[in-house]
Amino acid sequence: MKPQPTAVQLSAVSAGYGPHLVLDEVHTALPAGRTTALVGANGSGKSTLLAVVAGVHDPASGTVHRHHRHRPALVLQRSAVPDALPVTVRDTVAMGRWAHRGPWRRLTAHDRAVVDACLRRLGIARLAGRRLDELSGGQRQRALLAQGLAQESDLLLLDEPATGLDAAAQEAILDLIDEVRAEGTTVVHATHDPHAARRADHCLVLTAGRITAEGAPAEALEAVGRPHP
Repeated sequence: MKPQPTAVQLSAVSAGYGPHLVLDEVHTALPAGRTTALVGANGSGKSTLLAVVAGVHDPASGTVHRHHRHRPALVLQRSAVPDALPVTVRDTVAMGRWAHRGPWRRLTAHDRAVVDACLRRLGIARLAGRRLDELSGGQRQRALLAQGLAQESDLLLLDEPATGLDAAAQEAILDLIDEVRAEGTTVVHATHDPHAARRADHCLVLTAGRITAEGAPAEALEAVGRPHP
């Protein structure tokens, strides 16, 4: 069987904040064109691992080898975006084009077409003129996902995109992840939900900054809750 191509390879990666180590000697390969679920308790290192993969947080040691073509698109939890940020939904999605245009530069016709397409795809075109702080949790998360898609990256990183949403909104986001993956994009998403993790192609279980299980979701999830040496 032909080996699965790798999007990002991490070798002995440790990372933290000041003297506090969050990731400890992480070794893993994220498969290209597949969905990887990051599973672990709060504080296990999921967000830090996403930040390292995104290139926005430098590891303290170890190496990160990249085989994807474009700058990664990182979508934060909606709670990480200030509620009082005075921007519209369209402005929020348009920020995704900054990776191509630079901050605050005038959008081209292509940029505007991409923004419009992402608004439609996430079902929020009618909300384009609304302020971000006026939206429900599910609408807000859709706006942030649209911003991520607007970057047109081949590596989409999502930090618990469905947390705190109702069941219908959660399923809609998981369906979107499946669609994006089917288009050839590598998707890595952090989740607490075993159902969401089982829909992925690949699963990493993080415990106290270390990968304690990895592989097919059904097999990796069996390790959740087990004691580890």
